[in-house]
Amino acid sequence: MVSKSQIKLIKSLSQKKFRNTHGLFVVEGVKGIKEFLNSDYELVSVYSTGESFELTGKKLIMIDEKELNKISSLKTPQKALAVFKIPPLKKSNINGLTVALDGVRDPGNLGTIIRLCDWFGVETLICSNDTVDCYNPKVVQASMGSLPRLNIQYLDLNDFIVENKNIPILGTMLEGENLYTAKLPKSAILVLGNEANGISAEIQKLLTKKLNIPQFGQAQKTESLNVATATAVILSEFRRNSATEK
Repeated sequence: MVSKSQIKLIKSLSQKKFRNTHGLFVVEGVKGIKEFLNSDYELVSVYSTGESFELTGKKLIMIDEKELNKISSLKTPQKALAVFKIPPLKKSNINGLTVALDGVRDPGNLGTIIRLCDWFGVETLICSNDTVDCYNPKVVQASMGSLPRLNIQYLDLNDFIVENKNIPILGTMLEGENLYTAKLPKSAILVLGNEANGISAEIQKLLTKKLNIPQFGQAQKTESLNVATATAVILSEFRRNSATEK
């Protein structure tokens, strides 16, 4: 049984201000919940319609589908919902390839980028303060359980880059060097920009190399790639280069 106060709390966690106030966030779906349970994230409670979770004490609360509908933010709830504590920030470990996001606002894009970083072995994701919150329910959903395996930092991106100016700072730009012929370093900070405006003018000034994903279509009328799609292409090329280096 879910109490009215529990419903109110869980529903409020769809907003960043309440996630920050309570230090909590929501994970929906059995697979995603199990990924977090196998991580260092601290569980508060799981609300399940019947799926088995190996939990002790009062952290597992059995509910029916009607109750799940009341607390879920999904149109089609996925059998279980869990509340976890937001962990304290870890110190950034800038080693190898680090991805930095400059004002990425779409939750689906961020969630996909988190999953891509996990897939391609990027351990640290740096986000500007105006990038969407990684604990936004839509981000958590889109990341499909990859979020626990990344160190995600929110900070002033300009200050971060200046502090790490000894590392190559790469950015995706239309006027950049062809990604497929450019010499790519093993260690770098890769900056990806806002969906509508790209990398901000302030950050552009700090780039040491600009990269472009060339178009191959005959019409050449597509203005740009989705930022998550661009991330997939670039990370794949970085890893291909690393694998073929002698």
